[in-house]
Amino acid sequence: MSGSPRLLRSALEDRSAAVGVIGLGYVGLPAACMFASAGFRVNGVDLDGPRTEVINSGRSPIKGDEPGLAELLSQVVASKHLRTSTDYADLAKADIVLICVDTPVDSDHRPRFKALRSACSQLGAVLKQGAVVIVESTIAPGTIDTVVKPALEEASGRKAGAGFHLGHCPERVMPGKLLRNMRTMSRVCGGSSPEVSELMIALYSTFVEGDLDAADCLTAELVKTAENAYRDVGIAFANQLALISERVGGDAWRVRTLVNKVPGRNVLLPGGGVGGHCIPKDSWLLATPLGSGAEDSLLGVARHINDGMPAHVARLVQELVGAAHHARVTVLGYAYLENSDDTRNSPSAALIDVLTKAGFETAVHDPFVHEHEGDVMDALRGADCAVLMVAHNAYRNLDLKAAGAIMKAPRMVDARGFFESGALRDAGFSYRVIGVGTMSTSPPK
Repeated sequence: MSGSPRLLRSALEDRSAAVGVIGLGYVGLPAACMFASAGFRVNGVDLDGPRTEVINSGRSPIKGDEPGLAELLSQVVASKHLRTSTDYADLAKADIVLICVDTPVDSDHRPRFKALRSACSQLGAVLKQGAVVIVESTIAPGTIDTVVKPALEEASGRKAGAGFHLGHCPERVMPGKLLRNMRTMSRVCGGSSPEVSELMIALYSTFVEGDLDAADCLTAELVKTAENAYRDVGIAFANQLALISERVGGDAWRVRTLVNKVPGRNVLLPGGGVGGHCIPKDSWLLATPLGSGAEDSLLGVARHINDGMPAHVARLVQELVGAAHHARVTVLGYAYLENSDDTRNSPSAALIDVLTKAGFETAVHDPFVHEHEGDVMDALRGADCAVLMVAHNAYRNLDLKAAGAIMKAPRMVDARGFFESGALRDAGFSYRVIGVGTMSTSPPK
């Protein structure tokens, strides 16, 4: 089926439209599974050959607690509705192609969109006449017009709006809730024309239960970057409050509880850093139009506060341990999010780097990250200090008294307000809780 978006609507209704997905990570893989489960034939492309082989065997390469994904993947592969490869030629018959590649920012906090440009160039070379290309990756305002459109036009030799059509439907997922978010979260269907927006609504309505709002591409770009930047700024406020509370001997957790009793107030949780693929970069994506002014903007200041939290946790370690040479620190949690295996932009990795440069030896435990699995007690044995960085449910069963007994010294830095202060005291720990000053005696929760 090819031609105008209006003609493609009937192919959606009878599921004869062919769907392609570029990038089979935390966004692309569950999206491919959802469309396949809705009855479409889906071809997925990813440059990671071993990953595509795992998927084609019906097994999920995404670990951690991801309800329903492994079962759904197994079903759609067995029914032959999903097939994956490393070859863009497999997308030559696709009527609709989703682009779900990483869109990081470089060290200067500017996006270069290398993966996105490459995906567009390779897709353009095989793109079907009249196909609709939908970018689900989060992108800076104006990227559809300045990056995606020209890259596809150059590679395909066709003009947008005639030879192919463009849309932006930014993902709204979180590890641990991938399928749930895809089904229930509202989506913004930004199209290069009202016809494209309507087609996108028809497409996503095959499995999305939330609202599907029509918009133009620029509005969709602004909405997604704004929603993540809004959260980033909120976390930065919570972290700034924590730093101030520590300095004056207060308790940010108690302050937060009392502030949030006021209607319309919702102070977020402080912590040891902000990780994941989205929030650490999306403020910079939104600020891209500001040019050099991005660094000193509200968005830039919030980013610097949140990026500085792992170093602050390291300072708390140093306050507890003192000047002990080659002291050993065990970091509990390496994923950026509780109960997930996602280590992208891990605050724990940043903490370990700071500690190592300061002369500490480090050990790491994480029940969801393969290279750091094992017995948590083995990781704690002989440690001079432990740092709780990720609120994995598994750590709620940690026997603090037993842990303190096998450590060289029972010391704990709680970077998530995870443990009750009374429990740490009863287990014999010297401890610091982020956001709680040494003059404060109230518990973190």
